[in-house]
Amino acid sequence: MSEADARARLEALLGQRILILDGAMGTMIQRHGLEEGDYRGERFADHGRDLKGDNELLVLTRPHVIRDIHEAYFEAGADLVETNTFSANRVSQADYGLEELSHELNVAAARLAREAADAWSAKTPARPRFVAGALGPTNKTLSLSPDVNDPTFRALSYYELRDAYAEQARGLLEGGVDLLLVETIFDTLNAKAALVAIEDVFDERGARVPVVISVTITDKSGRTLSGQTVEAFWVSVAHARPLAVGINCALGAREMRPHVEELASVAGTFISCYPNAGLPNAFGEYDERPEQTAALLREFAESGLVNLVGGCCGTTPEHVRAIAKAVADLPPRRIPELPRHTRLSGLETLTIRPETNFVMIGERTNVTGSRRFANLIKREDHTTALEVALDQVRGGANLIDVNMDEAMLDSERAMETFLKLVATEPEVARVPIVVDSSRWSVIEAGLKCVQGKGVVNSISLKEGEAEFLEKARLVRRYGAGVVVMAFDEEGQAETVERKVAVCERAYRLLTEQAGFDPYDVIFDPN
Repeated sequence: MSEADARARLEALLGQRILILDGAMGTMIQRHGLEEGDYRGERFADHGRDLKGDNELLVLTRPHVIRDIHEAYFEAGADLVETNTFSANRVSQADYGLEELSHELNVAAARLAREAADAWSAKTPARPRFVAGALGPTNKTLSLSPDVNDPTFRALSYYELRDAYAEQARGLLEGGVDLLLVETIFDTLNAKAALVAIEDVFDERGARVPVVISVTITDKSGRTLSGQTVEAFWVSVAHARPLAVGINCALGAREMRPHVEELASVAGTFISCYPNAGLPNAFGEYDERPEQTAALLREFAESGLVNLVGGCCGTTPEHVRAIAKAVADLPPRRIPELPRHTRLSGLETLTIRPETNFVMIGERTNVTGSRRFANLIKREDHTTALEVALDQVRGGANLIDVNMDEAMLDSERAMETFLKLVATEPEVARVPIVVDSSRWSVIEAGLKCVQGKGVVNSISLKEGEAEFLEKARLVRRYGAGVVVMAFDEEGQAETVERKVAVCERAYRLLTEQAGFDPYDVIFDPN
């Protein structure tokens, strides 16, 4: 099946019936009672680190085990199985000293799942089976510091994570997956790095596959580990135009219910949900029976919330069989017609409606607009500089503008350091960020630190259409809105007629060629 055919078929099926995703891979691997020697096989017999627990390695050392698990889920009624690649990225594999295997692991895992899917599609031609290439969250985060003494420290760079995801995506696509699944997202900035990497790989290949995005809500607060609400998360990733968005892991279906309902109310795409088999017991095991999980997900379907359901930690083919049976006679969620507004986000959402009054942008975190802030940044007194941002938010700022354009500063480093610090202060981080600079390198440094949907200030046509479109496409890929200045190749537009003409031209380029949602475009006619 071609990539275009796969997307069209999946879109049609998701609109016709509720599709079934597989269950847990780790739970099934545990059932096999594998020991260290099973993980090592002959190839890694002399490897210098313990390998038991590196489940992704089994696609090379015990491929029949993984193939049998895929087969069991298809037999239970799954329409899609995930590749055994949750941690098959070089960041996570570094724990085992196997980071150089990332590409090979992903290709092999995809081919195993592909073989199983093709075999089942041949058995049931009227019901094709699909392979989802799984990209997990890695064991490191871009939004949180592991060092209590340095809130700006990160265990890896944006570039390292982006490149690791690109390597993984290449392997999965080479192995023949039908779609890519960015899942168990606990930090939206990690997910945005994955989405940038995926788009880069699509550009390399000159072809695309559908993308599904799934977040994990860590507790009843309804927020991710990095602090975002469900709606703010969706606003932050909606630019990727996923085939489906959903919630998985961390919670059982009962605890997940209000968060799925919230996501279904704001997302204009298909909804997925694959919960754990309840909450873990005192021994970290899952006790929820298949019929219990199935009954809970049936209620989700009866309420019109879902298009794709399955299981996460603790679920088995028995759970998947019960889920498939429970939702078989129920229609899928219909994608709602939602009102269109400008929506931005930090940890929370800012929606600008027609009836919205003035939207206030705090400009005191701008070194060109505040001598005090500039002096604090020059002295690297970032803690006091953060208090400037806090004062603005408490004073009513709906967004804060961060600008580090000062000749005495390493502006890229200053932007990155301050935005990493902002991410640690929830009261400031709850509002969207305006990344402000006259230099593109500084803007890009800022965008790589923002997990929400911010705004770039600014781009213009003064360097010509090609440069304008290149930057615009990157802004959109990073998931931001954009301020467009009324400049073109002739300079600043000074008359009303020129301002209108320049802005109209920019608007057409942004919406017709750069793929921008019109509601993500803000004009500054000077």
